[in-house]
Amino acid sequence: MTAPRLDRRELLWQAGGGLGGIALAYLLGHDGLLAAAARKGRADLNGGLHHRAKAKRVVQLFMSGAASQVDTFDYKPELIKRHGQPFDPGGKVELFQSSPGAVMRSPWKWRQHGRCGKWVSDLVPHLAGCVDDIAFLPAMVSKSNVHGPATFMQNTGFVLPGFPSMGAWVSYGLGSLNRNLPTFVVLPDARGFAPNGPANWSAAFLPAAHQGTMVRAGSKNPIFDLFPPENVPISRASEADGLALLQKMNRAHQVSRPGDSRLEARIESYELAARLQLSAPEVLDISKESATTRKLYGLDDKQTEDFGRNCLVARRLLEREVRFVQVWSGADNGFPRRNWDSHEDLPRDHGDMGRSMDRPAAALIKDLKARGLLDDTIVLWTTEFGRMPCSQGGKGRDHNPFTFTSWLAGGGIKGGVTYGESDEWSYKAAKHPTYCYDLHATVLHLLGINHEKLTFRHNGIDRRLTDVHGHVIKEVLA
Repeated sequence: MTAPRLDRRELLWQAGGGLGGIALAYLLGHDGLLAAAARKGRADLNGGLHHRAKAKRVVQLFMSGAASQVDTFDYKPELIKRHGQPFDPGGKVELFQSSPGAVMRSPWKWRQHGRCGKWVSDLVPHLAGCVDDIAFLPAMVSKSNVHGPATFMQNTGFVLPGFPSMGAWVSYGLGSLNRNLPTFVVLPDARGFAPNGPANWSAAFLPAAHQGTMVRAGSKNPIFDLFPPENVPISRASEADGLALLQKMNRAHQVSRPGDSRLEARIESYELAARLQLSAPEVLDISKESATTRKLYGLDDKQTEDFGRNCLVARRLLEREVRFVQVWSGADNGFPRRNWDSHEDLPRDHGDMGRSMDRPAAALIKDLKARGLLDDTIVLWTTEFGRMPCSQGGKGRDHNPFTFTSWLAGGGIKGGVTYGESDEWSYKAAKHPTYCYDLHATVLHLLGINHEKLTFRHNGIDRRLTDVHGHVIKEVLA
């Protein structure tokens, strides 16, 4: 007599019961069942990668609020020379919320660094020590000077909501390297969300399982709803019974709604949660990191502690083969400023944001390099747009979508190079204007993916991260 066939989830529930039972089943060798779940929803890359990959992982450092290129990485002697003079680049100057003030030099001095001789401002002295590992893109251009749409553009390739983030595309295209951890992890700023909030790491129309998993490193409950509340008496038996009933109801619900990925993602999230109950406490516990490492990331300084912890946790996630990690610097607008949107007092606000970000970001590059992980990990630093070379209200800078700086390091990137150039003011891109499409195409290329072939059919259109644009920036490839 043929034994009745159980699907993978029913077998898992009967094998151990409850989330702990699933985790135990996995650890005891039921990885074949869970491997099927890991493969489910993966993009068809013609049986494998489109070409040989130089990188396996990505960590994106996103500066929310618009970090000023003219105060960090885009050195313009003309601004120093003409400081205080009328700003007249020719033609109408388009600003977000002000009239053009006088030319304003950076309040920080500039120095040359590294073998490449890159000019970097004293606002970011630790990153200045990493320039020989970095490829700079000073001619980035945005299609919006409004934070929400521009943030969407850098994350999803579109200024409108409803499109998957780059991390979700990478998860969809390549799948997981470690089934005990999410494929795409987001570490938000401890002070709150950037404009658009979690929509910045949404899977949109991709299968819902590919959205980012938010982790609040350093908080008492870093992953919401992973463990039952302490004040709720739940025994292992009651948890198993409750979850078994929920599983039965989910299956019945799913049968009546074929093609809806949301319930499938929810069921898979329960399975991942089981494994996370064992893996998450270990990966988020930085107490065993050496005093030297903790100091490297700035955990000994109140100003760098939050971003430093997130960068250190990012490194721990990357070394455990998480595909895509996104780390945010800056929350939504508040007063005093808690992001890079320095309209009123740039020396004060960029001073705080720069000091909080610089040391940890440089530590991440140095730590990955020391551990041999930088060779196959892409570090991407970006912001939604730049800031104007003229003053706003005397001490601030208004939005500038016409040129800003992003940079890349590691994972097949040629260090110590610059691609593109802004004009003499750092007002508009002058040579090799670069869009997020080009940046995204380059990241996908290094991961072994042809950006034109990674597609998903939605509403009759073969959608892709780069829309109908983008080219690989070969000049920055090693």
